[in-house]
Amino acid sequence: MESILLVTDSNWVRNDVEAAILDQTTSITHVEDPRTVIAVAGESPPTFYIVDMQVGSMGGMAITRAIKSAANNGDIEDRPVVLLLDRSADEFIAKRAGADRWVVKPFTAQALRAALG
Repeated sequence: MESILLVTDSNWVRNDVEAAILDQTTSITHVEDPRTVIAVAGESPPTFYIVDMQVGSMGGMAITRAIKSAANNGDIEDRPVVLLLDRSADEFIAKRAGADRWVVKPFTAQALRAALG
């Protein structure tokens, strides 16, 4: 079973992600407070992270960097990060933040599934 750690405080993003990928073989843990991502991942390592571009007062780039740093330090398992971008021009900074994959919002179910594939 695949597990997704979804980091967003947006209801429409949460609903769209769940509609696109939630099935009998996938579970989703939802985190609204980006400061708790590392602790949650440490308790139950996900297969993938899906990180929204802006969550509360923390940007998706900072969240991605925090995940990658914690993985490099051995605090959590290294898993792919899929960043949900606000615009295609953000691909450059997604690469610089260390995101493994990204999808531009609004996304289709096929695009999100392909990014997780």
